[in-house]
Amino acid sequence: MTPVAAHSETAPLGWVSRAEAWLDSKGKGAWIAAMVLGFVFFWPVGLALLFYMIWSKQMFKKSSCNRRHQSRRMHVMTPTGNSAFDAYREDTLRRLEDEQQSFENFLQRLRDAKDKAEFDQFMNERARKASQERDQTSEA
Repeated sequence: MTPVAAHSETAPLGWVSRAEAWLDSKGKGAWIAAMVLGFVFFWPVGLALLFYMIWSKQMFKKSSCNRRHQSRRMHVMTPTGNSAFDAYREDTLRRLEDEQQSFENFLQRLRDAKDKAEFDQFMNERARKASQERDQTSEA
């Protein structure tokens, strides 16, 4: 086999493996986006990506972003040997988690208030329409 022939046989595999590695690094969403774009632009490409994702278990794999976040969190929690710093870090992390929980509770209260306002508006419009219909039928 000549060097040119060997290069031409391995070049597509290199491109495919680089693309696969890039999609893996971006997570499951990138795979799904690539599949959807494949269906949009040329349906056999989207179908091939779907079959590949199912065959390679990409659809059912946990996201690499979650693993990175978990490993980073575990690394943060390892003791450094400096007890003052470890206590400060634990206190800061606990305070940040409390702030995050408070903010999430605040957002939930905002969503609930918006839902209640929308529901109240719906009920008022419904009552107004019903009273208008009653007025129209009583006039007739």
